[in-house]
Amino acid sequence: MKLRMLTSAMALAATLVSPVQAAEKRDGEFWMVIGGRQAVSHIDPGQSYDYSIRMMTQALYDGLVKYSGNPPEVEPWLATDWTTSEDGLTWTFNLAESATFHNGDPVTAEAVVYSYQRVLEMNEGVAWMLSDILKPENIKATGEHTVEFTLDRPYAPFLSFLPWWFVVNPAQVEPNVVDGDFGKAWLSENDAGSGPYELERFDQGTAYWLRRDDDYWKGFPYEAEDMGGIIYRLIQESSSQRAALMSGEADLVTDLTPEEFEVVGARPDIEVSSTPALTTFGLKMNTQGEYMSDVNLRKAVAHAFDYETFVQVYNGNAKLQTSPFADAIRGKVEIDMPRKDIEKAKEYLGKTEWPEGGITLEYVYVQGLEQQRQMGLSLLNSLKELNIELEMVPLTWPNMVARASSIEESPDLLAIFATPVSTDPDAVAIQYHPSSHGKYYGSHFLEDEELKAMIEEARRISDWEERAPIYAKIQQRIADLQPEIFGMLRQRQFAYRTYVQGYVDSPIRMTGEVDLYPLYIQP
Repeated sequence: MKLRMLTSAMALAATLVSPVQAAEKRDGEFWMVIGGRQAVSHIDPGQSYDYSIRMMTQALYDGLVKYSGNPPEVEPWLATDWTTSEDGLTWTFNLAESATFHNGDPVTAEAVVYSYQRVLEMNEGVAWMLSDILKPENIKATGEHTVEFTLDRPYAPFLSFLPWWFVVNPAQVEPNVVDGDFGKAWLSENDAGSGPYELERFDQGTAYWLRRDDDYWKGFPYEAEDMGGIIYRLIQESSSQRAALMSGEADLVTDLTPEEFEVVGARPDIEVSSTPALTTFGLKMNTQGEYMSDVNLRKAVAHAFDYETFVQVYNGNAKLQTSPFADAIRGKVEIDMPRKDIEKAKEYLGKTEWPEGGITLEYVYVQGLEQQRQMGLSLLNSLKELNIELEMVPLTWPNMVARASSIEESPDLLAIFATPVSTDPDAVAIQYHPSSHGKYYGSHFLEDEELKAMIEEARRISDWEERAPIYAKIQQRIADLQPEIFGMLRQRQFAYRTYVQGYVDSPIRMTGEVDLYPLYIQP
């Protein structure tokens, strides 16, 4: 097995140039190759995030706390413990005194303050999680290893969002701030973290190299000292991913199509994992667009769609949504959701300006994702029964995000996987609040005063018994407004060589995201 590993690494070296050869020079240290289909646009934990960015930033940086397990639980990380004041406003965290950044600087309370203030002042990325209840000036270091957050009002989901806030070293960032850019340009391709891995090389659009920090302050959950690092290699075609995995040029792959997943799963030298996720897949409608501003047209389209297609495309590794909330979201209730009913679809269409159809809707999906293309074809066929045409437009993910940023450019239908960053219901409900407008998950631009008021009220309440009935009403209201075709919950699916050890899963992670920390190679 070891010979095969080294052979694989040498083959990879031929395509990815020198660092794998360098691994060979390190007395056989193993560099694990992950084949993913999404590029890493940057590694700044304060800017935007998607699954590939988050996978990398979680390897390079530490947060006060971290999610693990199924069901997901928040566990101490940089913070060893914390307390909350009786009124729920003040949260005090004590830091691990042994934590150090990669350059040897200690992780201090001042660094935590700097990192949180930086994100809140930038107002990008994860800022939305706390910006409504936490002012930058209300984060204070009360000791070298103690930090205090004072919220504007009690906020029940506060702790559940902290795993996605990472701590950067201000001593490395500040000298690289240019024209007040918060160090964004520098942090896009440089590391200032304390996580289990350090950035070795950033080859945009090709591969991203992470070297294991042998002196990681928290240690590793395994004893394989010959684990040298991880290479995240961009492989944009599912068939190429399968080929790379089967030949040993990749050790773990994400986002295989269901067909490819079944093929590799039949091999004795490959392990597969298929587990429930929080991720939902839906077709978001621009509720302020020329056509989809009419709720009756939205309902007509929703009742025309063949929902069984969702499940068939994933060969049964998916289930239909029974609420706008995913199953594992706290407070989820069963809602009577639309299913294919052409007569009802025609009834709704008859209430619009286009009772006989004769219009063309635009469907935008991620270029290269075959499942999304198939779902578009299914919708195209369904809409023919309403005399509605569908223009299918494949775009790269960055271009899709750009289109979703304005009412004028957001398409009639946008195919989106959305993974809540918390099991708290606010993580889903906020997608339907005006504060999410302009973000890809808010591309429906939904405006509804009743819904907005309920979302804001539920966020302010700490007691779950008071919150739960409000979230039940929120789910029904979202369904009534039909801002999207609520589709399915798909399984998280990964395939890896049997010599890859330590793989653990948690439904809180995004569709193609892997926790790199516990992974290692054991020939």
